[in-house]
This record gives sequence, C-alpha cells and structure tokens, in this order.
Amino acid sequence: MRKNVISLAMIIVVLLVIAFVLRNIAVSWAPSRDQYPVQGISVDESHGKIIWHVAGATGVDFAYIQATEGADKRDANFATNIEGAREAGIRYGALHNYSLCRLATDQATIFVTTVPRGENMLPPAVRLAFDNGCGERPGRALVLSELNTFLNQIESHSEKRAIIAVSREFEELYNISSGLDRTFWLEANFFPPDYATKPWVMWRASDMRRISGVDGPINWNVVRP
Repeated sequence: MRKNVISLAMIIVVLLVIAFVLRNIAVSWAPSRDQYPVQGISVDESHGKIIWHVAGATGVDFAYIQATEGADKRDANFATNIEGAREAGIRYGALHNYSLCRLATDQATIFVTTVPRGENMLPPAVRLAFDNGCGERPGRALVLSELNTFLNQIESHSEKRAIIAVSREFEELYNISSGLDRTFWLEANFFPPDYATKPWVMWRASDMRRISGVDGPINWNVVRP
C-alpha cells in the first residue's frame, strides 16, 4: 500500500513538472521570424497600462488596438494606447468587435467618432465572433448586407479597406470569406488555420503569449510574407 502511494505521488509530481514546462513553452512561443518576419499583438483595456517601448523591445512590429465594441462601448484605453504605440515607433491600427445584435450604421457611427483618420494607421480591423451577450443569429444574407454597410462607412472614414478577423465558429455558420471581398485574419493556436475559403493574410498564432510591458496573456499575430 505504501509503495502504491509513493508511486502515485511520483506520477503526480512528474505530471505537474510536465504541465509547468508545457505552460512555459506555450506562454513564450511565437512562430519563427525566418518564416514570418512581421509579428505583432492585439490588445484592449483588459491589458491595463501598457509600457509600449518595453513591448516594442520584445519584437512587437505592429499592434491592433481595440477601439469600440457593438454600438455603445468605447475602449477606455484606446486613445492612450494609440499614443503609446506611436511614441514607441510601433505601427498601429484600430479594431472593432462587431455585434449581431446592433445595427451596422450605429456601430459604424461609434467607430468613426472614436478612431481618428490617419495616413500612418494600419487598415481598420473588424472582429466577427459570437459572444455571450448576443444570442441573435440572423440569416446569412442579412449579416452580409449589414456588414457591407458597416464596412463601407468605416472604409470611407479611414480611406483604407478593412481586414476581417473571423473566428472559426462564425465562419462555419456564415461563410463570411466567400461573401466579402476583403483580406482575412484567422485564429488558431500554434498551427496555421485553414477554415476560410480564402488564404489568410494575418494569423492569430497564440492567445497565450506573455511579453514584457503588457499585463496578462495577449494575442500574438503574424503577417503572411
């Protein structure tokens, strides 16, 4: 009996060590720079006060910074973050979290009244993903129509074509990549995604990575060469 207890304890210790090693690998992993020379982050107010020059020193080439969500939420740190990224010499763009529960025109209004127009800014990004706060699932034709309305308005403001960040679940239900003539930003930890009908231009390669200058795990993104 005593031997069994000792053996079980040893197994548990080994498993804990393996878990610790794997976690450390996961939080520090990023795709090879040889394969993907341009890499960056996406952040929002949940990351607190970002020390941008420190983040830049870890290899952050660009940042997508959440600006708005739905039709009534502005990210509290957006203005501070774009100023910090600019001062650190990091290219930056604004991101909107799209809601199926709000009208496209209302969402476009909050975006264009929050995000400044700037020649040096990256194209705007729109994230399409389901969230617990919105249970509506309109038909595909209506979703595409509303998205086109939204995109036309924010692209007129920014004078750049938007990039579409779409989750696997959203793409599987609505097949957005076949319905919109835009570039796509797909999501999958560690292995390149292939769930859209168009090749991705940007890949969120990890949502676990931790870097100096930013609190908590961040989304780490790479650009297809």
